[in-house]
Amino acid sequence: MGRGKGSIEPIARDKMVESSTPPQSGRVLQKTRGGTEMQSSLESNKKNVLEFYDILCNKKDFESAKKYVGSRYIQHNPTVADGPEGLPAFVDLLKSDYQGSRVEIKQIFADGDYVIIHVHGTCPDKPDLAIVDIFKLENGKIVEHWDVIQPIPKTSANPNGMF
Repeated sequence: MGRGKGSIEPIARDKMVESSTPPQSGRVLQKTRGGTEMQSSLESNKKNVLEFYDILCNKKDFESAKKYVGSRYIQHNPTVADGPEGLPAFVDLLKSDYQGSRVEIKQIFADGDYVIIHVHGTCPDKPDLAIVDIFKLENGKIVEHWDVIQPIPKTSANPNGMF
């Protein structure tokens, strides 16, 4: 971002404003399309994703989670079937192969119709995972999903950690 007139100054987790002063460090950049309506939509989308993710991945309950999913659902994870009908099989896999698994959302970001979560996944007798999930929402419903999953190594070349 530039330092001159028209640069973006991060002021809050879900808001960016035009500013002529240099950006402050240590804050998260997010966009609004101006005003409280967009802010409300961002917060609502984040809330829906948080609830969906907890119900689906921690409680392993598709029936309760499906209210957050749109009638069309595009799945980009190659191990999960496309469409809303692919999610019950995913939950069954969690129940059978990942008993005791838990996810903890470390960060959440919203930009327009997209919500991104940075997640720590744990499961007994399996390596911990660093996960990034990207959700697209329409009218408050999840309609598309991408993810990237990385095992957390036992040692690191730096002291920063994955979260």
